[in-house]
Amino acid sequence: MADSQDEEVSSIISPPLSRGSPVPILKTSSSRSQVLDSPPPRKRLHLCYVATSDSEVSQEEALASTETITDGERPTTEPQENSSSERLTLIVDGTRFVVSRRQLVAHPDTMLGRMFGTGLDTGVTKATARGEYLVAQGVTSEIFRTILAYYKNGVMQCPAIVNIADLKEACQYFLVPFSTDTVKCYNLRSLMHELSDDGARHRFEVFLESSLISTLAKAAQTGDRECHVVILKDEDCVNWDPDYPPNTGEEYLQIVRNTNMVRFLKYLENRDVAKHVLKERGLKKIRLGIEGYPTHMEKLKHRQNSDRPEVIYNYIQRPFIRMSWEKEEAKSRHVDFQCVKAKADVPPDAEAGALLSDPTWD
Repeated sequence: MADSQDEEVSSIISPPLSRGSPVPILKTSSSRSQVLDSPPPRKRLHLCYVATSDSEVSQEEALASTETITDGERPTTEPQENSSSERLTLIVDGTRFVVSRRQLVAHPDTMLGRMFGTGLDTGVTKATARGEYLVAQGVTSEIFRTILAYYKNGVMQCPAIVNIADLKEACQYFLVPFSTDTVKCYNLRSLMHELSDDGARHRFEVFLESSLISTLAKAAQTGDRECHVVILKDEDCVNWDPDYPPNTGEEYLQIVRNTNMVRFLKYLENRDVAKHVLKERGLKKIRLGIEGYPTHMEKLKHRQNSDRPEVIYNYIQRPFIRMSWEKEEAKSRHVDFQCVKAKADVPPDAEAGALLSDPTWD
């Protein structure tokens, strides 16, 4: 045993040093240090950005979702990332998420950025007795985990188990932008459908303000409480015979020419969005669809036993919108007359029971 130690010590003995020569480093079995002139190895810190449920999370799951930070990014004097003010615990759907406050406040326009930015400093955002925060009631943990990816790298990779419509609703709640730049998913049909709903809503609101409200005002100024609007293309030619006009109720019908809206309202899903917008604006009895509209007379038929000829018009399929702003639509529009029955002659000595059983009082 002593011989082996003497051999190891003798192996590190060096000749006397001259001025300017490097200082030798002793290498022993207990200390495996490297030469001072060589740079130290770069250490890597793993900051967990994972969700931990009430049960213990396995080490493999934790390592699979950790963020690697180099030694140059590591705080030297003030360990801010390890302080309680910089590491937040959010509880969503019974799941605990340990997140970095710095990543949340980097997006001040979002709800979480506002809650844990100035709101946390002023005490507006209250924590539980354990220092945790209950957020996003009604949002599943999978959707919240997807949204947290936006704060981490700016892109949400939507897994197959997450519904795109639910993710969009959660993004609207958290004020997180929902677009192709921030959402990546395999199901493009669902993603494009949600984006089309947003575009359809904005487009119909512009059409409502530019053309439809003025048309409704024309009908309202005549005393009407409802309106039937037919939307034609700009190039549609309407040539009715003044002697034989079609029976379409032209006195209650309004015409709006807009080729873009004709193409827009041919889609059933766009009509559903438009109907929802009109309901939000307080209109009632809303109907949107496609119907035939007469453009010009094709031929005139004369019947043998009738003095009135039969007019055949050419019809084109165009979208229509029917709506009402009547407040008392639930009340009867007809006058109800009450028939008063004549009293029967009742003898003065009749009892009350006889009055109740008298058929003339039924």
